[in-house]
Formats: sequence, structure tokens, C-alpha cells
Amino acid sequence: MNILVIGDLVGEAAVKKLKEKLPVLKQKHEVDFVIVNAENAASGMGITQKIFSELKEMKIDAITMGNHTWGKKDIFEFIDDPILIRPANYSKGVMGKGYAIFERGTKKLAVVNLIGRTDIGVQSDNPFTAAEEIVEKIKAEVDYIIIDFHAEATAEKVAMKFFLDGKVTAIFGTHTHVQTADEEVTQKGTAYITDVGMTGTIESVIGMDVNVALKRFLTSMPERYKLAEGHQMINGCVIEINDENCRATDIYRIQEK
Repeated sequence: MNILVIGDLVGEAAVKKLKEKLPVLKQKHEVDFVIVNAENAASGMGITQKIFSELKEMKIDAITMGNHTWGKKDIFEFIDDPILIRPANYSKGVMGKGYAIFERGTKKLAVVNLIGRTDIGVQSDNPFTAAEEIVEKIKAEVDYIIIDFHAEATAEKVAMKFFLDGKVTAIFGTHTHVQTADEEVTQKGTAYITDVGMTGTIESVIGMDVNVALKRFLTSMPERYKLAEGHQMINGCVIEINDENCRATDIYRIQEK
């Protein structure tokens, strides 16, 4: 099985870019399953009903979220959709679900969304204990477990790799919008990358207008962020899995401009 992961969609132009390029990517990489992080899809913060519908029309299999899950209030109208997954370590009682199980042929695949606690600005439960509880709960009923760890600190993401090494099929990081070059398949068979990057404007500061970002850094004065405009790129990765032993065999980065 080949799984395509698309890094954080930043704004409506990124959604349009994905719609244009996704069929080509799926064919080129012989993709069986698509995961997209969409917590920044609507004007850089949250997701709307319109964008969610557009992603479903693209045949996206699973949509993960993050610290901007509740950025657009109409999410409450579709939070229980089977393909939408919010961070599992939000406080108990929060709407939506932290993981979902999908069937592809004779295989069952679980997609889990977690959020970090270091410098993320969201109160949440411990992602490590939440991950451990979920893995123990579902490991007997699924063939693959794929985790989107939406976190700021690289150290927290790398620590999660060692914590779940050999217990899950793959862990990919989101949130920082900068693609890292540390993809690997561990000796225990877990595919890992610290961050898959973003799908957004190339000439930008992680998807935001350069001049606005510079003003904030140069003056330390508050300035409302706005989406950058210009040519879009798609960042992500492909995870290859051996269907016979259900272990990852390869993970490689993609970047389409």
C-alpha cells in the first residue's frame, strides 16, 4: 500500500493547487490512500464547509486537523464526518474523534491525530499517553496505524518516534510548515519524518505575507497576519508499506511547484 500525505494546506489557493495536482500525484506514486492536514485551509485558520466539501470531492480519504481545529465555527456542522479527525488528546468530551479506521481491500488502516504541548498554545492532554492508549486499544483490529503529530517542537516529535517505534506503521509531523530532510524507516519498521511541510505560497513566511511577517519581527509591534499571494507549492511525503508483513518499507518526500 502506498499512502500519500499532504502537508498543511494554507489558504484557499493551496486547496486549488491540490485539486489541480492531486490526480497526477496519485497516478505518479501509485497511491492507495490520501491523508491531508487541513487545519489552515480557510484563510490560514480552520476549515469551512465549502472547503471540506471540495476536499471530499477530491476523494481525500482522511483529513487531519491541529491547533486551529475550531478556527471556523461551521466545523461544528461536519465535525462528526467519518473522514475528519481532530487531535485525540484534546480534553475528554470534546466533539469529534481523534482517530478513524478505514478499510482498503482486505486491510484496515487507522489514522490518528495528535497535538503537541510544547509552544503550541493549546491546552491538551499528554500526547504520549494518549497515543499509547489508542495503540493498545486498536492494534488487534487494524493492520496499519498512521499518526499525524501536529507539534511545534522537533524534539517532541522525535521523542514520539522513539516512544512508538515498532508499535505503529508511520509517524509524520505537521504544523511548522517547513519540510524536514530526516525521513527514515527505523530498524523496527516505523516510517518517520519530523515535518512534511506545507502546501501554500512559495514566496512567504510559512504561508503568510512576507512584509507583514517582517514588520512583526523588526518592530515587535502587533500586526495582523494575512495570507501570502503567489505561486503555490505542494509539500508532503509518500509512505510505502509491505502488505505481507504490514511494515513500512520506504518513505520519501515530495515537493511540487
